[in-house]
Amino acid sequence: MDTLNGIACFVRSAEAGSFAAAARVLGLTPAAVGKNVARLEVELGVRLFQRTTRRLSLTEAGEAFRQDVQGSLDQLNHAMANASARTTGPAGELRAALPNAFGREYIVPMLDTFLTSFPSIRADWRFDNRPVDLIADGFDVAIGGGFDLRPGVVARALAPAHRILIASHRFLDDGPAIATPADLAGRSGILIRSPQTGRVRDWVLSNRYGAEAAIELDRRVLFDDPDAACHAAALGMGIALVAVQSALPWIERGRVKRVLPDWWVEGGNLSLYYPAQALLPQKTRVFIDHIVESFRVQDLAGRFNALHPAVL
Repeated sequence: MDTLNGIACFVRSAEAGSFAAAARVLGLTPAAVGKNVARLEVELGVRLFQRTTRRLSLTEAGEAFRQDVQGSLDQLNHAMANASARTTGPAGELRAALPNAFGREYIVPMLDTFLTSFPSIRADWRFDNRPVDLIADGFDVAIGGGFDLRPGVVARALAPAHRILIASHRFLDDGPAIATPADLAGRSGILIRSPQTGRVRDWVLSNRYGAEAAIELDRRVLFDDPDAACHAAALGMGIALVAVQSALPWIERGRVKRVLPDWWVEGGNLSLYYPAQALLPQKTRVFIDHIVESFRVQDLAGRFNALHPAVL
């Protein structure tokens, strides 16, 4: 068992890049992780890491050993967890990464029935608009859009990630009518910075007939949070470009209305992300199934479509 613990500490340290980060994933202290790796190195007779005060990097032997054992370790851990789940039910800590407002508005309400169905699962959720590194950060699952699909990660589409233009009734009443995309030129815009690059992407509008048009709003306000953009739009600060799922609660409460309802931005998909493993932990599998079924029952894929009546 000591050898298995050492291998687990080694693999998680290699993934996370430090003993401290691996310790957070494993529920140990950094000192314990370091000692377990050191014992493993003595047992193998090779140095697995080059250590400095600032950096932890794999040696050539360490990289070869990591490739040999990582998949087997994951399969063994999941086999043990799934064997236990057959008698006790899915159990353990479920670490999920969710966008701020979207997670609160749509996913948190799904949590109560999930925990009631699986009382041995504990939810540990992080709310952040920035995409996470699913493997290195030790998450079981993430929900969002715009993730880089790295090796070892699977994306399961839940709904379209259409973006639409919204503004307050007062803002629209106080200015010239906006009937075509060309009418956006020079109007105050509330735009979202990319969480990955910090820049504002030049999105292109499209319609059901395949026509395209540039968005030429004045970049008056820049945010990194879509809910803040919706709030600013509701206060009459300008026209916001946000995902349908962000705009929908504000539209339903009558705080904003759709601008150019025949036009939207194609933004890929809102997806579930999880490790690509043949033997997925039961806690992760039942959570994925619960989210997919909740989206179906609530018709969220339809409601998040830019052509749904609720947002036209």
